[in-house]
Amino acid sequence: MSRVIYGAIIGLALVVSLEDHPPKAGVMAGFLLATAIAVALAEIYSDVIGTETRTHARVDSARKRSIAKESAAVACGIGFPAVFFVLATTDALDLDTAFTLAKWSGLGLIGLYGYFGGRLSGRSVPGSILHALAVGLIGGFLILFKALLH
Repeated sequence: MSRVIYGAIIGLALVVSLEDHPPKAGVMAGFLLATAIAVALAEIYSDVIGTETRTHARVDSARKRSIAKESAAVACGIGFPAVFFVLATTDALDLDTAFTLAKWSGLGLIGLYGYFGGRLSGRSVPGSILHALAVGLIGGFLILFKALLH
């Protein structure tokens, strides 16, 4: 859960930062997917090196698979909004709608995963809602900050 939230925040930051001077829909989808891959690979590398540095031992195959799964969750969070830009390349959506859907669904994804993360960690429903609101504030901050700059 935490890795998807982390990735979704990165994806949202990219969407918000490019919204005012948007590239073509296919380029935007490519940016998101390339960012997803680059961050996931950086996560794998840093986790393996960090583990080996702390333990002074090579990382075994089981731990490498675990690291790869966690990094894939980050990539999914980052790449999620690419769906809207792929749809825009087929004229199923216009570019402005793709940006709007990417931005607000990203914020929704962050909040939803925050809520379920709270529930899975044993929090009550009200506690989980507070958890979702807290992590949602991060995404909301990005959207608000961008709005204030324009």
